[in-house]
Amino acid sequence: MIKVTLIRPDGCGHCKAVKNTLEDMKAEYPDIVVEEVDMVTKEGQEMVQKYGIMSSPGILINDEFFSMGGATKDQLKEKFDSLK
Repeated sequence: MIKVTLIRPDGCGHCKAVKNTLEDMKAEYPDIVVEEVDMVTKEGQEMVQKYGIMSSPGILINDEFFSMGGATKDQLKEKFDSLK
């Protein structure tokens, strides 16, 4: 399983685009599981502080910080391939 956590606010269009990219990638990486955490919740605020997330979405892969402000399909693919 590859757990991807998106830490984002409600209504974030850029975050939705990243989520759609991840959903599209499930054909090649069927073990992707996407979890979303609203950054205005207590849990979200704790993650923002812990990882220093300054732009959304913050992205964790297998509970490790990967990026903030989004990621391209190529960046995600490179990371997923490194986990095999």
